[in-house]
Amino acid sequence: MAIISILEIVYILIVILAVGYIFTGFFKFNLKRDVLEDYTKGFDWGEFWFVCLAASPGIILHELAHKFTAMGFGLSAFFNISYFGLLLGVLLKLFSTGFIILAPGYVLISGAGDFERMITAAAGPLVNMILWISAILFIKYKKHMTRKEAIFWTLTNHINKWLFIFNILPIPPLDGAKIWFTLFQLVF
Repeated sequence: MAIISILEIVYILIVILAVGYIFTGFFKFNLKRDVLEDYTKGFDWGEFWFVCLAASPGIILHELAHKFTAMGFGLSAFFNISYFGLLLGVLLKLFSTGFIILAPGYVLISGAGDFERMITAAAGPLVNMILWISAILFIKYKKHMTRKEAIFWTLTNHINKWLFIFNILPIPPLDGAKIWFTLFQLVF
């Protein structure tokens, strides 16, 4: 059995591109020093690729943490894209709502018991917490950052903070519901 299939790699690439598109222009920053640059001339491909690099790791690593944790328990796990989640995110971007709902993918896991389900669910938000704290530490302690580095770590900070907070909420079908409800059942 392969650790990750070709189809999963294709899905990951689709998610990366969709996330880059969704977040392009969402944060008000200028990667170039020329503040008089006119942004109405078209799509900014440089910002798109930059945002792909800053925003996608938190989402992709979150889902892969679920996958590899489940596989560590000997369970079958497959990363899948959420067509509805991707379409909703893209439509919110197209209509310039200024609001992001991002659920571009999920991991299908079979055969998990309560404990395995709880630990597997916690793996995703844990990755976001680690990335969030790492970004805070880079911002605080790294000396002489370039402008792009500062923007990268600031985006990484904000995106992973919100991914962690959102995913830890005890609201189904979020990871937090799987964590807190299962923990409550195991304790009581």
